[in-house]
Amino acid sequence: MSAESGVPTFRGPSGIWKQFRPEEIATPQAFATRPNLVWEWYNWRREIIAAAEPNAGHRALAALENSVDDFTLVTQNVDGLDELAGVRNIVKLHGDIWQTICTECGKREENRQVPLSSFPPVCQCCPDALLRPGVVWFGEPLPQEAWERAEAAVKRAELLLVIGTSAVVYPASSLITLGIRHGAHTVEINPQTTPLSSEMDVHLTGSAAELLPDIVSAVARGL
Repeated sequence: MSAESGVPTFRGPSGIWKQFRPEEIATPQAFATRPNLVWEWYNWRREIIAAAEPNAGHRALAALENSVDDFTLVTQNVDGLDELAGVRNIVKLHGDIWQTICTECGKREENRQVPLSSFPPVCQCCPDALLRPGVVWFGEPLPQEAWERAEAAVKRAELLLVIGTSAVVYPASSLITLGIRHGAHTVEINPQTTPLSSEMDVHLTGSAAELLPDIVSAVARGL
């Protein structure tokens, strides 16, 4: 979804994991043993995202939210570009890169400092306690409240737009099959096919910025 805004994807031909192994960077074990390296990597990502702007796909979703009675955006992205585009009802399954969490007291705060002033950053209220990125790492469970909201939205959905996901990251990918089981009309928008493409009602080959504006315009006109 954010690739056309200049934010590197995790998977695909030029995904981030082509340069880094996830278990070296985005795991609790990596943070426990090499917190400085982990934060240097997240600082690099934050600098890229800070320079990015929402693309036509993000803006189309904000327009769609304004044109229907019940809209929920369930996202694996952590960059916040959907909010910047104006989307309000967002379920963040994988957290928010602009938040930090104290490893001692669990306090969560927004931190948009770019670049970070120290590596790794420390909590102001807990002496010597490190802050960690407010994202879900490999091997960690998804936030329970976010997952329950996502499930409820998918179960009641009449239209399920599956946008730009690889459909291989579990449990997020199971929301797609949940929507299919509950009778949602499914439309996949992706430059590539995915393991679930054949199960979709419609697969559209292309990017969100290319295709979503026309789709949202059609939905708004009741087509």
